[in-house]
Amino acid sequence: MRLILILCGVFIVALFCSLGSSYAVSVPAPSKPFTVAGGQQSIVLGGGCFWGIQAVFQHLKGVETAISGYAGGDAVTATYHQVSSGDTGHAEVVRVTYDPQQINLGQILQVFFSVAHDPTEVNRQGPDTGTQYRSSVFVADEDQKQYVANYIAELNAAKIFDQPIATTIEPLKEFYKAEDYHQDYARLNPNQPYIAIHDAPKVKALEKNFPQLYKEDKDMSKLNDMQKYVTQENGTEPPFKNEYWDNHQDGIYVDIVSGEPLFSSTDKFDSGSGWPSFTQPIQRQKLIENTDISHGMKRMEVRSPKANSHLGHVFDDGPRDKGGLRYCINSASLRFIPKADLEKEGYGAYVSLFQ
Repeated sequence: MRLILILCGVFIVALFCSLGSSYAVSVPAPSKPFTVAGGQQSIVLGGGCFWGIQAVFQHLKGVETAISGYAGGDAVTATYHQVSSGDTGHAEVVRVTYDPQQINLGQILQVFFSVAHDPTEVNRQGPDTGTQYRSSVFVADEDQKQYVANYIAELNAAKIFDQPIATTIEPLKEFYKAEDYHQDYARLNPNQPYIAIHDAPKVKALEKNFPQLYKEDKDMSKLNDMQKYVTQENGTEPPFKNEYWDNHQDGIYVDIVSGEPLFSSTDKFDSGSGWPSFTQPIQRQKLIENTDISHGMKRMEVRSPKANSHLGHVFDDGPRDKGGLRYCINSASLRFIPKADLEKEGYGAYVSLFQ
C-alpha cells in the first residue's frame, strides 16, 4: 500500500526514525488570533499520508476528533483505491474538530506548518508522491481562507523555510471519511515500519516543540481503582474474581489505557489459574518484556508498548501444541471488544481473525 523501505534490523529503523524527524522546524504563531462565535469548529488539512497527520492532531489538547478522509476531488465518491490512483483530484486529508475555548485555529496551523509535514514539498511527502499527497488546507468559508492565506504570507515573508510554502488553499466541497482500517492507524500499529520511520517522529517533535499543547495517550480519568492499581502500579487482581477470566465470546482484548490491540479470543484458553490466559498476543513483537524478581520469584513481566501498562506475566507452561507459552493477563488491564463491534469501534482490520 505504501512505498516501504525494507529494514535490516533495529539499527536501521532507529536511523531512519531520526532522519524522518529532521524536517520539523519551529515556526511563529500567526500575528492575530482567529476569532469565532459559537462552539465546536473544524478545519480540514492535507499533508501527505493521513496516518501521520491524524496521529499528530490526536495528541493536541483541545482537539476533539481527527478523522482521516479525502477531499478536493471531482469524483462524486472517494475510496482509497480511487484516490491512490492519483486520477480523482482528491487529497488524503484529516478533518480536525476542536474546541476553540481550549485551542485556537492559529495554534492548529502552527503545528501543521511546523511538525506535521513539510509545507514546501510539491505533491509529495516523504516516500509518497502524487497530487493526493499535496500540502493543502480546505476551508469552510472566506474567513478561514483569508486567515490561512495571511498566515502563509507571514511565514514566507519571515523566510522560515528555504523554499516558498507550496500549501494550496481550497474550498471544502465535500469530505469523505476514509475506510475504517485507516482510522487510528498509527495508534493501533506503532511498530509498522512506515509508522516508525515517518510518523512517530512527528508526534515526538510535537511533544518536544509544543509541550503545552501535547496530550498524552494515557487518560487515567476513565480508570477505576483496580485498573489504575494494575496498569500503573504493577498490581495483580484476585483470581476468579475478575471480568474476563471465564469470558468465552469472540473478539479482541485491547489495552484499557490506550486502546491498542493486544490479544484475541482465538488464542485464549482456560488455564485454571483464574486469570485470562492466552497462547500468544495478536502481534508478539509488540509487547514489552521485563524480568521481574519481585515477591521472591523470577518471572517475565509483559507490558503494552504504547501506554506502558502492566499487563501480567508470561510463563512457559502453556499448551505445547501451541508453542508452550501462557500469557497470564489481568482483566483490569484489558477492554474486550466483541467481534460484532469491531467495525463500529474502529478495529475493522481485525475482523479477519475470525474468518
